[in-house]
Amino acid sequence: MFPLATQVRFSCLQAYEGVPYLRCEEFPQVWHDLLEEGRHGRERPGTFAEAKTRIADAVMFLGGLGPDALNDGETGPVELKLPDGRVFDMTGAEYIRDWALPQFYFHVMTAYAILRQEGVPLGKADYVQHAFAYLRS
Repeated sequence: MFPLATQVRFSCLQAYEGVPYLRCEEFPQVWHDLLEEGRHGRERPGTFAEAKTRIADAVMFLGGLGPDALNDGETGPVELKLPDGRVFDMTGAEYIRDWALPQFYFHVMTAYAILRQEGVPLGKADYVQHAFAYLRS
């Protein structure tokens, strides 16, 4: 399993990744760099401050997208090429539903599990805190 540093970097990368796929754009070099950093997370784990900055940057990037910024990519083709040579052909909506969201949550949940394993006092309520908005008084 990849270490915590990699899980954080890959979570951020997954948050970014759908935008260029749905817009038929090239990945910025900084995202390629993030991928390589993640692949070498054991050797260069970074700091918690850097991890928090990466997360804040990803949230800010996504928050800066307009509400219709990705709509045109919903029905367009997405060709997802993996490093091992496998290629997946999907529509934009299929890519988001069947690849991007599951990949994002996999890496976030793995980071969460690593933190819990290392004694960070996290529980399920920390992971699903958004659900408390629906709690009946």
